Amino acid sequence: MKKKLVVLTGAGISAESGIKTFRDSDGLWERHNVQDVATPGGWYKNPALVLDFYNQRRRQLKEVVPNAAHYILAELESEFNVHIITQNVDDLHERAGSTQVLHLHGELLKVRSTRNPDYILKWTEDLNFGDFDENQNQLRPHIVWFGEEVPALEEAVSITETADYFAVIGTSLQVYPAAGLIDFTKVTTPLFYIDPKPIKIPNLRNQLQVIPEMASKGVEIMKNKLLHKIP
Repeated sequence: MKKKLVVLTGAGISAESGIKTFRDSDGLWERHNVQDVATPGGWYKNPALVLDFYNQRRRQLKEVVPNAAHYILAELESEFNVHIITQNVDDLHERAGSTQVLHLHGELLKVRSTRNPDYILKWTEDLNFGDFDENQNQLRPHIVWFGEEVPALEEAVSITETADYFAVIGTSLQVYPAAGLIDFTKVTTPLFYIDPKPIKIPNLRNQLQVIPEMASKGVEIMKNKLLHKIP
């Protein structure tokens, strides 16, 4: 039976593909304050702005491709039972070939009803006013905005608890509840932390290997370690 490798990915892995983040830009995401485009309050205040913002992100996604880090994680499925838990809303993991991907914060290529959160549709083009669910309720981006519950969190915890290896790639470990997943690993589970600017993780009892590199180079190093090609 293959060992289970669970990987938590964040904005850093997608940044190498050209998808901009707000982590390093004073709370701005593509020149917008995240409060305006990534909160329920922003939606109620100016839904037209929010729809346009995510329409632009959806168009941008069509212009980028997965990078080496995405492809290496997909290739590792030949040796491990790989589960990706991602904070990212893009589909780059899937396009690279990963088959078990759980999106904590929603998906850019899906929309959902404003009244029924379980009514979810695949959506690749612009979303406009007048795009309704079956009961004539407006559709909204299928994104978990700041201040909203994370429906996939329970499943993410269950996956993490059974990990034989756990890796954190390209996330600051400052956005909760995703950052708290590492606390659900078994004490015996080896951890990899890949980030060019890693923070100190307090009160960690696990064996931790910090790889202070960008995602692509760091994932290559992790792969070699996992396959015992280097110490």
